[in-house]
Amino acid sequence: MQTTLLAQQFVPLMFIALFVLLLTGFPVAFGLAATGLALGFVGIEAGIFPAAMFQALPLRIFGIMQNDTLLAIPFFTFMGIILERSGMAEDLLETVGQVFGPVRGGVAIAVILVGALLAATTGVVAAAVISMGLISLPVMLRYGYNRTIATGAITASGTLAQAIPPSLVLIVLADQLGRSVGDMYSGALIPGLLLVGLYIAFIVAVAIFKPDMVPALPPEALLFKEDNGSSGHKSLLALVVVCTGVGFAWAQVHNQLLTRWLERSIPAAGDEIVILSLTLASLTGLALAILNRVTKMGLLSKLAEQVTFVLMPPLILIFLVLGTIFLGVATPTEGGAMGALGALILATGKRRLSLALLKQALENTAKLASFVLFILIGSTVFSFTFNAADGHIWVEHLFDKIPGGAWGFLLVVNVLVFILGCFIDFFEIAFIVIPLLAPVAEKILPGLVPGMTPDQAMIWFGVIIAMNLQTSFLTPPFGFALFYLRSVAAKFDYKDRVTGKLIPSVKTSEIYKGSIAFIVLQLIMVVAVIAFPVLVTGGIEKVDNLSADQIMQQLDMPKAEEAADPTAGMAGATKDDALPVPPADAPKEDDPMKAMLEANEKDAKKKP
Repeated sequence: MQTTLLAQQFVPLMFIALFVLLLTGFPVAFGLAATGLALGFVGIEAGIFPAAMFQALPLRIFGIMQNDTLLAIPFFTFMGIILERSGMAEDLLETVGQVFGPVRGGVAIAVILVGALLAATTGVVAAAVISMGLISLPVMLRYGYNRTIATGAITASGTLAQAIPPSLVLIVLADQLGRSVGDMYSGALIPGLLLVGLYIAFIVAVAIFKPDMVPALPPEALLFKEDNGSSGHKSLLALVVVCTGVGFAWAQVHNQLLTRWLERSIPAAGDEIVILSLTLASLTGLALAILNRVTKMGLLSKLAEQVTFVLMPPLILIFLVLGTIFLGVATPTEGGAMGALGALILATGKRRLSLALLKQALENTAKLASFVLFILIGSTVFSFTFNAADGHIWVEHLFDKIPGGAWGFLLVVNVLVFILGCFIDFFEIAFIVIPLLAPVAEKILPGLVPGMTPDQAMIWFGVIIAMNLQTSFLTPPFGFALFYLRSVAAKFDYKDRVTGKLIPSVKTSEIYKGSIAFIVLQLIMVVAVIAFPVLVTGGIEKVDNLSADQIMQQLDMPKAEEAADPTAGMAGATKDDALPVPPADAPKEDDPMKAMLEANEKDAKKKP
């Protein structure tokens, strides 16, 4: 009786034990492993599990270590640390701020754009928020920006690292959902860019209706002026027009050239065309700026040259990494390796790569990679025991009675992830919660939208989770991005070094208030992704599952009439030359390959 009761309540007991262990301050990775092992042995002693249950666990652990996809995490981390520590954030903020500074809200727009660039390079929320908090917040306070707008723009743009490729969150989610990282990148690209556009539209609206909240930089704050006193924006605009024309021209011929070069039978995806067109446009701008400087023709202004030399190299690196992944030329791991090498080259070109910087980047990368792997190993041990106790069925039954079916499931999951995101890091959520929800999502989501394949449904689900996690990083009082900004914002009144004015300290309440408007914008984007799945699935290629007969046809197996006449297709042959035909009453031999394919097809249909 006691054993039966223990078996019935085993899964809830696992969650309670894990929750109590984590409350004691025990590290998450070791808490997961300890819970899985301890309760697994309890189940064995109670007769719930077979004695040999844990014999398969070492193979699971070795499988994690042999997962090539996870290699992308240290590569992209190393790339981001090298670019950040080599002063890229400072250069970008200063240069982009000079471009947009003369207009109202220009510095806030610069912060959002640089946040998007840092998201695509560093991929770490803390690095982006701290960098922009140290550099741009004093500038915004110096020239009279509204404090809630200033702090909100910094924290919100820092969280873009969760959703813009090549994001570490998307790599981990793709691995846990069992889907392609390249597809996850393609799915997240448009929603991420739309969110950046939504942020900028909000700042523009504030500049129109409340201009005093986002003043323009005064003329004396502009650094890259021409000898005649002009700002140099006209030259920059002309360069942008030329580069845009080159990119647009390439977009018109991309499909024709790449299809012939790669010998593809399907047209190029839209995200692939966009990324490669942007790459070619950036390369054109950099080449023109180098030519102008070498020949000393003076066709470009100081501002145009500064923007090109600061902005184009990291942009080209990002576009090359994403472009090779979208083209299928490189895997995400290979793209990450190329990005790491490119970051080293850029840092060397700026003469900022030192042995101390390299050592620091390697140490931080090793720490983060070890942190991720230990959590993954711990979650694997936990899920091993959890699945042995039919925990996935228990979780599925939790969602059986939810009103609204699949839509109700999406709502509950988003609320759960949103709340958890306020308390724990996204790695823990990805490795603990997502494996529990993925089987249920894979069962009920494909039928939610007509024409959506299972792969597209899971990519859609992953992007929704990523956008939701991004929202939770801003939510008071536990949003991580808020604490990152609080750690670098002025805690006491200080005298500004440029204007000499006394600047009041930044209050925590001002940081909290600044996040509210951007939380609303992020929630709007989450709702838009749920309501319009095509934003995610539009760039993902549909892969149809072939039947056994279709596979046999593609393998050019002989047709029935050709099998009856072995001389078919043989020049000059007659039926007398054929091999001996067995008697009609002889037992008919089965085709082993076709039988195997049909069996696999039946098994696939049985799966939930």
